[in-house]
This record gives sequence, C-alpha cells and structure tokens, in this order.
Amino acid sequence: MRIAVLADIHGNVLALDAVLDDLERRGGADLIVNLGDCVSGPLWPRETMQRLEALGLPTVRGNHDRRVAEDPADEKMWPSDRYAQERLTPAQREALFALPLTLEIAPGIVAFHARPDHDEKYLADAIVDGQLVRAPLSMIKRRLKSLDPACRIALCGHSHRNELIRIPGGPVVFNPGSVGCPAYADDTPPAHVSEQGAPHARYGIVELGAPGRPDRFEAIAVDYDHEAAAKQAEQAARPEWAHALRTGFMKD
Repeated sequence: MRIAVLADIHGNVLALDAVLDDLERRGGADLIVNLGDCVSGPLWPRETMQRLEALGLPTVRGNHDRRVAEDPADEKMWPSDRYAQERLTPAQREALFALPLTLEIAPGIVAFHARPDHDEKYLADAIVDGQLVRAPLSMIKRRLKSLDPACRIALCGHSHRNELIRIPGGPVVFNPGSVGCPAYADDTPPAHVSEQGAPHARYGIVELGAPGRPDRFEAIAVDYDHEAAAKQAEQAARPEWAHALRTGFMKD
C-alpha cells in the first residue's frame, strides 16, 4: 500500500496543486491523507476548500481548522484565521469543525494533526532559543502515551518541520512538513518560529512493506510558483507571510 501524506496546506492552493501533480508523476498513491490546517492564511482559503471538497480525502482536524470554524471574529482572533473564516461558507466551516481529531487510515496507521490527544500541542518539537527543534526522545514518548499500543506508524503535522523518528518499542513518527506554509512565527509564550528553510511545497509518501519487509518513507520537496503566493499575501497586507513564502524563513 502506498500512502501520500499532506499536512498544513494553509490555503495555498498553488502549492497543493503542485504536490498533487508531482504525486501523479510519481505514479500516484492508493490513499492520500490530509493532516489538517487546511485553509487558514492570507491566500486562497475558499479555493483550497473547494479543491479539498472535490478530492474527498480522509482528513483530521488541525488547530486552525477548529479556530476558523468556531472562534469569534473579534480582536483576539488570529488574522490568518479571520481571513479564512470571512471567505468560507457556514457549511464549509461546519465541515472543518466536524473533522475527527484522529483517524486510523489503515491497520496500525494513525493520523492526527499535532498530538493524538490535542490539536495544538507539539509532539516531536521543543522550543529552544525561539526556534523549534527536535524534542528529547523521552518527551516524545510521554506525549504519545494516549496512542493505541497497536499503532506502528503515527502521521502528524502542525510543526511544519519534516521529521522521521523511530520510537524504541513504539511507532515510527512521520511528519512530511508543510504543503503551503514554509515558515511561521508564533507569539504565544514562549514565542518561537518554525522555518523549513526553502520555499518548496512539502509532502510525504509511505510505502507499507510486505510481511517481513520494512516500510519506506519519503519526504518530498516540490518547486511551485511561490512568487505568486507571496504576491497574494502582500495583497492581503501580510508581508511576513510573503517573506516566508519566498524564502522559507521568517525575517529577523
């Protein structure tokens, strides 16, 4: 079985289309799973949602999906969530909120956005000097306690950082990186940034091994018209997004 793994599209329909085209060139997949944070961002939330609705992918709910769906549009709402909320229909917002926190997409393979029991807390990351870095193994294991012991592959997103970690006596954790948002800053204490370091759209492929053979994991970076995405962010008065889309870094 061949599984394509998408995460953190954030309304970047250009990046999504580039990933889907690249996947087709590679022979496609038996299943495509979407790990959430579908539309939040100053890009194309409505168009992205329409594309995803047409695809009908098994999808889990990300923290921004929840926030776009239910947070009140007041001064406390994050600008990217408000931008998306204003452009989605009530039915589309309800569909986002109705997404499950976790999905078992195949026997022993579980998909979730951030952690199995929380859509907004990091799983494989710690914050050091204002940057996301890999967390200690002991910490990651504690964060996976709610996971079914039968799980052998855990697919997650949220941090926008590609990770492949084999937990001793536990599952393989695979984060493919972000399809549509290569860097972000989070002012929630402790403030930090996540940076993929290049503007490419990221996704992953998991090939399940036959009995007695290992599974294979591939992290893929796809070039696309990130300049068009950056200009869209500029038109929405979000220069920090434009810089991230062009470079994969946040401005110092």
